[in-house]
Amino acid sequence: MTQSRLTFKEMCAKFDVTPRTLRYYEYIELLQPEREGRSRFYHAREVARMKLILRGRKFGFSLEDIRKWLELYNTDHENQTQMQAWIELADAQIDELQSRKTQIEEAIEELETLRDEVAKGL
Repeated sequence: MTQSRLTFKEMCAKFDVTPRTLRYYEYIELLQPEREGRSRFYHAREVARMKLILRGRKFGFSLEDIRKWLELYNTDHENQTQMQAWIELADAQIDELQSRKTQIEEAIEELETLRDEVAKGL
């Protein structure tokens, strides 16, 4: 492995993703590796983009939302409109995650109560 680029296989291993996932991200143009014949090579830019993609997935963003996020990193200058749109997108996702968190906490509480009631019957 060279310091300046990763092979397709190394990229999959580094990010613990399947080849299918990596090919799909390329197909939908989230990643644009260098090609030499049939080989693909990923430079620092693509590695950074992959980190952002996986972070966005962890946060529950759709791939289209992640594309918008990546566009912020493609501009050479600050774009206030894009940045404001991103903040609004992030705020909406935070609200969604908070809602899911509340639902999960309620489900855990209900399950614990039911478990305790059954345990008392033993």
